Amino acid sequence: MSTTTNLSNSIRARYLNDYINGALSVRLYDQFCYPIEQDREKMQRASSIVVPFLSGMTPGSTAISETVDITPQTLTDATATLTPSSRGEAIQDSELLLLQNYTGYGAQRMEILGQNMIETIEAFLLDTALAGYVSYQAAARASLDAGTSGHRLSDDTFAQVARLMLGLKCPEFPGIMGSGGTLAAIMHPDAYYDLLTGGNIVSIAHYQNPGIILNQELGFLAPFRIISSPWAKVFGAAGVAYSTALATTTSADMAPLDKTATIASGTNVEDGEWITIGTEESGSTYYPTNERVRYYSGADSTTLTFVGQGDNGGCKYAHASGVSVRNNDSVYPVLFGGPKSIAKAYASDVGEFGEIVGPEEQGILKQWVSLGWKFYGGFARISENWLARAEVSSSLDA
Repeated sequence: MSTTTNLSNSIRARYLNDYINGALSVRLYDQFCYPIEQDREKMQRASSIVVPFLSGMTPGSTAISETVDITPQTLTDATATLTPSSRGEAIQDSELLLLQNYTGYGAQRMEILGQNMIETIEAFLLDTALAGYVSYQAAARASLDAGTSGHRLSDDTFAQVARLMLGLKCPEFPGIMGSGGTLAAIMHPDAYYDLLTGGNIVSIAHYQNPGIILNQELGFLAPFRIISSPWAKVFGAAGVAYSTALATTTSADMAPLDKTATIASGTNVEDGEWITIGTEESGSTYYPTNERVRYYSGADSTTLTFVGQGDNGGCKYAHASGVSVRNNDSVYPVLFGGPKSIAKAYASDVGEFGEIVGPEEQGILKQWVSLGWKFYGGFARISENWLARAEVSSSLDA
């Protein structure tokens, strides 16, 4: 009989594309990275990697002398430090489960692993990408108000950031069909909504290009390619508090795919509003398992019934009892940059998508099969003038 024991390599090869598809489905901020390949032995021997880069030369301003030789210029170098780390996750199944449900589950679990890998590494990357010195905020994060138009994303934000980044010679993505180079702006659809429906964009749509509104896309604004993705980071409930604020905690553990949550107090719960489950992101520490859910069942109840991002419409992650539950306005970071804004190092024998480990049979009777991934690498901002971050509110929260 053919089992996972004698066909483990075939299983792995057959479903490797599903792993890669899962990884590519949520690859977002990695677009700003360029790789510095290192072998694993070097990365394990050092606590950090030094990335060097050279200064430019001063433009010449004098004619060549017929009698005196020119003075050669001296180049200087500088470095950025990248601290590598490791990440990895795994799942374990019974051999009987794989034998009975092999056809569908084999592909599905590989895609889930690939998605988990890139979500984990993107969360690792966010600690670098969103912690730059250059930022634009109409108010402090905790004071950003969905009801204040000046706190939302607009074409003026793009003009201000473009002026800075082009003036500082930020590296650009290659132009399309010989056109000039471009930068990129990554944002959540809620922030994109305000940009799309802003007055200037609507005027352009009316008089020059109606497809901007009809197609729900901008393409380019100033030198920036607009990248609107639901995988973009949101600081859930990190903005200004409602006048009727919900500020409570979960009073029971929650499992992935749950559609209800039990909370300590239901005061100020209102139908149809966004609620964030997880620790408030008030500084530069990010919590990848924070999630926003849409509450829709009954006001002032200690049982929240909601729609979430899980495959069944429930929550995506597990949450322990005592986790914060809030309905403040959310804050949307918009990250502007180019293709070489962040250095990325990874072990060459593992690769930038990590390495699949398994399937591995375990137990005295080899009755369990484990499958996982692992990654060795890290990220570093090469130059603080090559990334800029705007933090905005969204009228959709008002």
